Parts: sequence; C-alpha cells; structure tokens
Amino acid sequence: MPGITREEVSHLARLARLDLTDEELDHFAGQLGDIIGAVARVSDAATEDVPPTSHPLPLTNVMRPDEVRPSLTPEQALSGAPAQEQQRFKVPRILGEE
Repeated sequence: MPGITREEVSHLARLARLDLTDEELDHFAGQLGDIIGAVARVSDAATEDVPPTSHPLPLTNVMRPDEVRPSLTPEQALSGAPAQEQQRFKVPRILGEE
C-alpha cells in the first residue's frame, strides 16, 4: 500500500488550518503513512469466525431482586433529625432560588 503523499498532508493541513513547514510536511507524511499501515494491518487480522463484541468479557447483572423487608417507619427514621417537614428531612436552602 503506498504511503500518504506530501500533497495529501498539505491538503489536510489546509483543511485543519495548520501552517506547516516543508520539514513538517515530510515528517507528518511518514507518520500518517505508518498510522494508515497499522490500521490496515488491524483490519486484516479480523477473522470471520470472531463474533463482534462490545466488551472483552461476558457481562452479567450483579443486582439482586427487590425484596420487601421490615424497615424503619417514617417516624423512627426522622426521630433524630434536627428538622423535619411532611415526613421528610428538612435541610437549609443552599441556592437562592424560590
């Protein structure tokens, strides 16, 4: 596969509004050519018998099902609260909104 040309790098630099020197154009042409070659090698390595995946390991749900269990009543839960209103904890306003 031929590498990326100096003219193509110059065109990309213009699109990105970059002002590159002649040395930078030559340098980046080599680097971009290496990157394109590496991407091509990766696509060659993919085989037809490998299923597409979104995660390398199988994922399982670790959540337990909801179960109704005895808990505190609202009065017990609010018994130590410094302030309460309508069976809720009352806290100081921190935003100036009405």
